Amino acid sequence: MTVQLMIEMPESAFSALRTSPDAFMQEMRLAAAIKWYEVGTISQSKAAEIAGVSRQEFLAALWRFNVSPFQVTPQELAEELSRG
Repeated sequence: MTVQLMIEMPESAFSALRTSPDAFMQEMRLAAAIKWYEVGTISQSKAAEIAGVSRQEFLAALWRFNVSPFQVTPQELAEELSRG
């Protein structure tokens, strides 16, 4: 099941961003999913689903947005390694 959302945007936004409304909406879905993943709200697989891309495409988008694919802090990683 899918839900359709409607967002009002000034028409000039698309020319300023040099994109079509459809491409803009896809990028908006991706950006939202990446942000929610970055702050730890959702998993990679759920983020990819929300963005409408494969998990591999989502990982590539993380790199493009300069977001780490790992949801652990350096301190958590150090603690995990010290237990090993």
